[in-house]
Amino acid sequence: MKRKAVKTTALVLSASLLLGIGATVAYAQNTDPQEKVEEKGHVTATVSTTGTPSKDETVYVLSGADGSARQIIVSNWLQNTAKADVLEDVANLSNIENVKGDEAFTEGKDGALTWDAKGADIYYQGTTDQKVPVDMNISYTLDGKAISPQDLAGKSGRVTIRFDYQNHQTETVNVGGTQQKIYVPFVILTGTMLDTEVFRNVTVTNGEMENLGNEIAVVGLALPGMQENLNIGKDIIDIPSYVEITADVTSFDIGPTLTVATTAPFQQLDSVHLDLTGLNEQARKLTDGMTQLMDGSNQLYDGLNTLLEQSGTLAAGIDQLYDGSMQLKNGTDALKDGAAQLHGGASQLAAGLTTLDSNSAALNNGAQEVFLTILSSANTQLTAAGLNVPTLTIENYAEILNGVIASLDETAVYQSALKQVTDGVHARRGEIEKAVTAAVQQQVAAEVTTQVTAGVRQTVQKAVQANETQFRTAVVYQATGMSLKDYEAAVNANKVTPEQQSAVNAAVEKAMAAEMEKQMNSDDIKAKIAAMSEKTTAEKMGSDEIKALIAQNTELQVQKAIADTMASPEIQSKLQAAAEGAKSVIALKASLDSYNGFYLGLLSYTSGVSTAAAGAQDLLTGADALKCGIGELSAGVDALNSGIQTMKGKVPALLDGITALKDGSGALKDGLKKMMEEGIAKIAALAENDLAALSDRLSGCIDAANSYTSFSGIHQDTDGAVKFIYKTDSVSAES
Repeated sequence: MKRKAVKTTALVLSASLLLGIGATVAYAQNTDPQEKVEEKGHVTATVSTTGTPSKDETVYVLSGADGSARQIIVSNWLQNTAKADVLEDVANLSNIENVKGDEAFTEGKDGALTWDAKGADIYYQGTTDQKVPVDMNISYTLDGKAISPQDLAGKSGRVTIRFDYQNHQTETVNVGGTQQKIYVPFVILTGTMLDTEVFRNVTVTNGEMENLGNEIAVVGLALPGMQENLNIGKDIIDIPSYVEITADVTSFDIGPTLTVATTAPFQQLDSVHLDLTGLNEQARKLTDGMTQLMDGSNQLYDGLNTLLEQSGTLAAGIDQLYDGSMQLKNGTDALKDGAAQLHGGASQLAAGLTTLDSNSAALNNGAQEVFLTILSSANTQLTAAGLNVPTLTIENYAEILNGVIASLDETAVYQSALKQVTDGVHARRGEIEKAVTAAVQQQVAAEVTTQVTAGVRQTVQKAVQANETQFRTAVVYQATGMSLKDYEAAVNANKVTPEQQSAVNAAVEKAMAAEMEKQMNSDDIKAKIAAMSEKTTAEKMGSDEIKALIAQNTELQVQKAIADTMASPEIQSKLQAAAEGAKSVIALKASLDSYNGFYLGLLSYTSGVSTAAAGAQDLLTGADALKCGIGELSAGVDALNSGIQTMKGKVPALLDGITALKDGSGALKDGLKKMMEEGIAKIAALAENDLAALSDRLSGCIDAANSYTSFSGIHQDTDGAVKFIYKTDSVSAES
């Protein structure tokens, strides 16, 4: 359980620092509320630079697992910025104790304290039974039923832990020219660590979580009273006032939770220059843009509906084309039989060749009409597939379709996509380089600080070692009452036992080590380390080596961004779609080439008939040529019929694709509508509120935050800041 508590502390305090909170690592992980809370160090935003003393107050609330306060310990840091001999303070506390020094104090009326500071800062703590400004109530449910934390320990099931916060602290401030009561705007952060062997399928309301392998870190955020402060309806924006954790649990066991309550984020804002009125115009532009986007999605959906309706006409046309091709096949088969008969009766054909020749033009025209019909259907198919090409003719169809096939080549589409992605990533190169530079600078600063600190420590160590005689003199006198000279004489005379000598040597080393740590922790040494680190970091950042490293890492990030984008589902789907389109167009061209062979054969045949009519001597030869030509015609018609049959088989897939596209467009339209109603419209509604009044109320929140400077009390001439840290008990079957 101790490991969980330590990680929880780090989690909550890290989140606090992110919000700009003046955090203190001041709470030792005690389970005994009577143990002293030791001050380990402070990071505060209240340090005065004008000589005015300031007070940094941290209130520790030791609570049960249900959030009820058991003990309240207040830790105060009086910053003696003027190095005064006496510090005046007010603190309504019991059991007051100086935790970092021996300075005494005199207690007056109404909690008045007078500290004999002698130029030093004062660190003290005490206890109180005063009610804290924010109450925390923690409730538990197991499989939907309320349960106490004690009964929940060791149980399994679906568990919900809810943290509710009730803000009781108000300040009367100026809101739009009138004096109104405003809740002090506390920002509440609650955090804990969950063992993954106990907690699974974790969700958190009004918070975030991070899976760390064996444990899950959970942090929640709440601002109790802010909904009322801003006077905004929850339908416009719901400001959280609770945190809720839900999970599937096996043998329930949870360590302590830590909660930080502070007004620091609001104290960093400027209520005088706060102005939200410019948001109204921006919200209007956002709403107009969303409306145009919704109109476009509606038009797309309507267009796809029309395309789906017209697809029926396309399917019917292809069916008619198939029926015609079957009739043409049957006619060609009959023509083939007739050619055989023609060959047998060539002698009878001479008289009728003139008549047959006169019908050749009509036959050619009919074949041309069929060809033009096929080309028209091909144009319709290409348009339905989204390809914008010139109208196909007998003369140009081969050239145009070859061009379409080339444009859909996978390599060409890939190179086009790669260029677009590369240009987009290079446009963001400046942002990438800035992020890389920040990461490199952070690494360089860490390494430099480590090196500088080691060098300074070595220098301090040498200085302390140079004064070893002074430390040994003091230790010897304290341990034996003798001077160093007398002690050394006693050692030489064997009047001091080896054990006593070892004890003296150990005490000398301990005193020197303490002095060394004292100097290393002094403000001067820390400032020196910080200045040297900052200077060295700046010098290294300007070196050619670091500049080259930044350039190299930037290029690596650019190439990675290009590779990741090219591997994205969006780019890959475009490449696949291009490949499928190329296959369909190749099949279409093959069908047209087949009929073109038939058409050219027919022209050749009719030309042969004309030649046969010129002389009876060539009749038999012409009959043989006709027989061969009809055979070729039959094969061409068979191929044409097969191609049309394939195209007919593709029609259902085409219709399914159009239907899927229409359904997807409908989903897009509905999604945009939902985004408008649940997102953009709420933003617009917020902007349509009286923004001047909202600015006034937010300014009032800032003023209330600045007015609340102490919990236990503060002297009228002292600047102050206060924060609250709640720690709850663990819940375990072992406890």
